Amino acid sequence: MGKPDIDTYKLNKIFTEPLGDLTAEQQELFNEVKATRTTPRDARFPTQNQANHCWNRYNEWLLCLKSTNDEGGCKSMKNMALKICPSIWTDKWEEEREEGTFPGIQT
Repeated sequence: MGKPDIDTYKLNKIFTEPLGDLTAEQQELFNEVKATRTTPRDARFPTQNQANHCWNRYNEWLLCLKSTNDEGGCKSMKNMALKICPSIWTDKWEEEREEGTFPGIQT
């Protein structure tokens, strides 16, 4: 049995093979998907359970907002938090922030 071709197992194969003609809207969506990245690994959270990583990223974003008052400057931190956290959690935390009952960093 021969060695399998590694290219058949590439996860990013969609980005390496040539695409046909795309409309402007399709090209825009393709570029958006291609540019999407997840939150990088953080050595402080070595386990499979990333709940603490999520909580920490969310509060780091809030701390950035609190210290700089610059939403644009903290956008990358917000994106990392939203990518690692389940949306049901972040939605709940947003509601709690509006109500003033959020147990984390207060902005």
